Amino acid sequence: MWVGALCGLGVSASAAGTEYANVFSLPDTDSKRAYDLLAKAFPDTSGDSDTVVWKVDDGSVGDRAVRDRVEPALDRIARMPGVGAVASPYAGDRGAAQISRDGTIAYAQVTFTQRADEIPKRLVQDVVDTARDARRDGLDVELGGQAIQRVQEPPSGLAEIVGLAAAAVVLFLAFGSLFAMLLPIAVAVFGVGTGLFTTQLLSHSTDIPDLAPLLASLIGLGVGIDYALFIVTRHRRGLLRGLDPEESAVVALNTSGRAVLFAGGTVCIALAGMLVTGLRFLDGVVIATSLTVVLSVLAATTLLPALLGFLGPRVLSRAQRGTLAERGPRAEPERAGGLAARWSLGVQRRPRRTALLAAVAMAVLALPVLSLRLGATDQGNDDASTTTRKAYDLLAEGFGPGFNGPLQVVSSGGDSAALVKGVEATAGVARVTVLPPAGGVTLIQVVPTTSPQSERTDQLIDTLRDRVIPAAGADAHVGGVTAVSKDFATVTGDRLPLFVLTIIGLGFLLLLIAFRSLVVPLTAAVMNLLAAAASFGVLVAVFQWGWGLDLLGLGREGPINAFLPVIMLSLLFGLSMDYQVFLVSRMHEEWAHTRDNARAVRVGLAETSRVINSAALIMVCVFLAFVLSGDGSAATAGVGLAAAVALDAFILRTALVPAVMHLLGAANWWLPGRLDRWLPHLAVEPAEKPEPAPAPTEATPADGPASVVHGFVRTDEGDPVEGASVTLLSRGGRPLDRVTSLADGSYIVSVPGPGAYLLAVTSAAHGSRARHVVVTDGPLVQDVELTGDEVDSARP
Repeated sequence: MWVGALCGLGVSASAAGTEYANVFSLPDTDSKRAYDLLAKAFPDTSGDSDTVVWKVDDGSVGDRAVRDRVEPALDRIARMPGVGAVASPYAGDRGAAQISRDGTIAYAQVTFTQRADEIPKRLVQDVVDTARDARRDGLDVELGGQAIQRVQEPPSGLAEIVGLAAAAVVLFLAFGSLFAMLLPIAVAVFGVGTGLFTTQLLSHSTDIPDLAPLLASLIGLGVGIDYALFIVTRHRRGLLRGLDPEESAVVALNTSGRAVLFAGGTVCIALAGMLVTGLRFLDGVVIATSLTVVLSVLAATTLLPALLGFLGPRVLSRAQRGTLAERGPRAEPERAGGLAARWSLGVQRRPRRTALLAAVAMAVLALPVLSLRLGATDQGNDDASTTTRKAYDLLAEGFGPGFNGPLQVVSSGGDSAALVKGVEATAGVARVTVLPPAGGVTLIQVVPTTSPQSERTDQLIDTLRDRVIPAAGADAHVGGVTAVSKDFATVTGDRLPLFVLTIIGLGFLLLLIAFRSLVVPLTAAVMNLLAAAASFGVLVAVFQWGWGLDLLGLGREGPINAFLPVIMLSLLFGLSMDYQVFLVSRMHEEWAHTRDNARAVRVGLAETSRVINSAALIMVCVFLAFVLSGDGSAATAGVGLAAAVALDAFILRTALVPAVMHLLGAANWWLPGRLDRWLPHLAVEPAEKPEPAPAPTEATPADGPASVVHGFVRTDEGDPVEGASVTLLSRGGRPLDRVTSLADGSYIVSVPGPGAYLLAVTSAAHGSRARHVVVTDGPLVQDVELTGDEVDSARP
């Protein structure tokens, strides 16, 4: 079914093509009113316009030698099918304005018959090649515009392929099995593939921006691989414990599969939070990303079990299969050891120091966010080696920095002459051009003295709106791409607090229901805000201050795109919720068994940190791969999300969250009784179904609540003993539960009910000991000391 769906959607999407549309609807803004007036009086041409720019080192662009090379190229471009017109600087008096004052730089306007995303790349490449053929020593020719930018982008799918390859390496190192490595990759490919094809078909019926598929790929690859990783990890654990492959898959879906459903739902809720901003541009992003996440979850919970059925025990490494064959199908509980257990014990011993260091590191990384400036990037932010960047710089050199982002003052009433004089006299205005009125509307083209991204250009827009236009008594509005970008940043900034409160509130409510605690969701909300601040601090340092931009090959510094905070916060809150659920669910399970907060936090961190860190490393690889996408917004989002996931997993969930939970103690799990009765019950990841217990004998009490015995296994010198076998037996000698001590020497065994039992501890390096224990109506703490002697039996 999945193969059929992927192939069918792929064929349909290829036949239908794309209809992506970048719709920036900003109601009740000055730039929107200016656009509406222009649309009626000066209807736009059907296609987009790009620019051919040339510069001579010596002489003038009007020299016969230059014209003999450039004019034939422009004529050939004008005759190409798909090109509507070419406005040449050599076409009389009107063209003279397209030559710089010093005569060394000129440009021609190439108007296509279609929008930039509809123009065949072959046609655009022909335009580029024809224009560049006019080059010679002393004559440089460059091209700029949206259509030109498309042909200089890397091949489509390069970022996805690199991200998948990096993820495959991490998965192989984590699993040690080729088949286990391929499973998450296959799930991600099917989830993202069906999501992108469906999004492409939906673009014919609703407005979806061309950025949406890239963002959908970015988030879909990350969550698809991570969700499959969680389920495959649980399935492999079941196989190692001796379960049949089919039974192990059922257990994995009933445990980690539930967590995946919950995590996918939280990601979609966080993405849907973008709708509260009221920005129509983001509606298509919500559709594409949420759809891809839903299909990735469906692939993880339906396609993955089918693949597990095909592979059987081959999801284990060859060494693991050999070990399993030697010891036979008997339960062998997994133990957390090594670096993860030692780190967890270290956090427990020094929670204040750990929390302080982690908090300071996050605060330092968050400091640059104080200078965050929202705006819009343009081709002036492209890499210096690209033709679009070179054309942008040539136009700025020949006609002023503001030439690349002119303002449009649209007047529909009042004294237009007084308005023109007022605009010309305004500081920061380089040139003013008035077009003939049409339909009672006058268009005044205003070229600022500063670049489109300069704060002084924003101040000029405010000056025109607040002082110049009212003083002239005209009914006018300021529009143009630069003004639209400024208004978009203002609207986004105004609505950002409501958006953050919405997704924080929804996340708090979900965690409150899942873990039945007030402190756990409150801690998660604070950590999410801290992760967001730190990740945006990294974005400001890299993309606004320019730190490392040359190393990454991402062009020139500039403001942060206004829509990125909303998109990144949605993705960040959704992904960080995944890690919080996976970490705290294991802690909550341990707390429910022992009511020992220190042990719950220690064991939960030791047993989940490796999987969380592996999942985060995969996310970081996938997100960073989008630096190769050729899209500046996708590259910015990729770097920001990679930083956010790395900080969230490696600092917050591994250090700060467990340290704070150690400091808070049992308060972590506090919930008022009345609230507990009101809240619905939601099982995120239930404990695995225990095997049926044998019928009780006279030596094994069956009445009363189940409990546990827990403690530490140490040497006579106080050192922890890792890997000791701890077995609880009935007084008649029947084994009831068996575990292996962790790196810190801790253990926990289940007790069926109050009564007397035998606790046997064996270590190959430190000998054995057995003692009788009496369990009453609660957990029993029993530390065991191994001296290297023979089995020692002691009565309490």
